[in-house]
Amino acid sequence: MDWYPLINSLRIAAISCVLVFFTGIFFAYYAAKLPRAVKGVLDVFLTLPMVLPPTVCGYFLLVIFGVKRPLGAFLAQYGVKFVMTWYGGILAAAVVAFPLMYRTARGAFEAFDKTLAYAGQTLGLSDTYIFWRVRMPACRQGILAGTVLAFARALGEYGATSMLIGYTPGKTATISTTVYQLWRTNDEAGAFFWVMVNLAISTVVLLTVNMLEARQKKAVKA
Repeated sequence: MDWYPLINSLRIAAISCVLVFFTGIFFAYYAAKLPRAVKGVLDVFLTLPMVLPPTVCGYFLLVIFGVKRPLGAFLAQYGVKFVMTWYGGILAAAVVAFPLMYRTARGAFEAFDKTLAYAGQTLGLSDTYIFWRVRMPACRQGILAGTVLAFARALGEYGATSMLIGYTPGKTATISTTVYQLWRTNDEAGAFFWVMVNLAISTVVLLTVNMLEARQKKAVKA
């Protein structure tokens, strides 16, 4: 049994999840402070990948990072190539997963009780300290939900991934692209196996989140 699709999918999902975690929080934090009109325009731009077909996102990534495009050719001179490489899958997964992290985190920040931050400032606490030790813990449930949704979306990504990195066994294959290729070649048993693997991972992730939320609720009641 070739476990490369599983390994590749997990590392792509994990690395892209880390990327969208920090970038999503960064943009969500500052977007929540913007005037409504400016925030509306920024929202449209940052959440477009959530409403566009994944294949369209993949097309735009090819237009930007293709080896015959200016940026793609420039990066290729330094050995950085996103087309037909496994780490190109990180880029594709991050693009489609980012809106989920951003919107969820922004909602959590907007619901945050600002009087807690003001109280910290009167005590002489730095903005950095207040953000990590006051705001983030208070918004933990929203941040956690966004992180899990982003990971699950990255794990199941197919459209943009197939456009950008294709399917090469042992090189760029992911669970999603493997399922399609096995089904296309009439290997129903193989496709079903990988579907079950993906389902099992997703179930474990969601159960873990439910356990964490249950512990959080118990801690609040205590």
